[in-house]
Amino acid sequence: MKRWKLTLEYDGSGFCGWQRQAQGTTVQQTIEEAIQKFSGETVTSHVAGRTDAGVHAVAQVAHFDLDKDTTDDVIRDALNFHVRPHKVVILNVEEVSAEFHARFDALNRSYRYHVVNRRAPLALLADKAWHVPKPLALQPMQEAARLLIGKHDFSTFRAQGCQSNSPIKTLDRLDISSDDEKIIFHTTARSFLYHQVRNMVGTLIMVGNGQWSASDFKSAFETCDRTKGGPTAPPHGLFFWGVTYP
Repeated sequence: MKRWKLTLEYDGSGFCGWQRQAQGTTVQQTIEEAIQKFSGETVTSHVAGRTDAGVHAVAQVAHFDLDKDTTDDVIRDALNFHVRPHKVVILNVEEVSAEFHARFDALNRSYRYHVVNRRAPLALLADKAWHVPKPLALQPMQEAARLLIGKHDFSTFRAQGCQSNSPIKTLDRLDISSDDEKIIFHTTARSFLYHQVRNMVGTLIMVGNGQWSASDFKSAFETCDRTKGGPTAPPHGLFFWGVTYP
């Protein structure tokens, strides 16, 4: 029995998220069915960061155990064949120790959220970014984002149904940059609350469009009350960007 680490990318548009469900196609189901077709074995895969329906991944990491005697290149090519026609790709396969765990060994996880700020609707990026037609000011959003860095109670950005034992999290990074009409939010932490990234982005957009000042944002954050926060940004603008291991 060997343990294999996968690095994969996927377009979340056609999936009901990562985790297997009774109904609907998921990334986990697609990967595990491809492994079964290749090896004849039924496995359970474990992922660094479970993503919701519509959320994409650039460098997601998962692992699984396999009895079959094979190599990393063979696994990569076989899985990429069997996942077709789904929009998921195995970028890399690596044999790891039996102690490695894609979720529990992660030191941090990074996400990017993409906004396109223009009047005209989106065609090419319709399912890869949040279209915000009202002009956004970058500097006020950056000022408000700095308030979130460090260890805090993030209840204002915690969705109902969150299974985390505590709303206390440490946010290592939340950068906001612009490239012409695209605005990119890049955030890193060891772990995130359910919908935390999308709720932070949705609330920061209220600062950018002038509905709120940075002071309003600070007050809402300090209430530790989700009902005082802004809207949840749509899932299709969110990308699981990567994960760091020791």
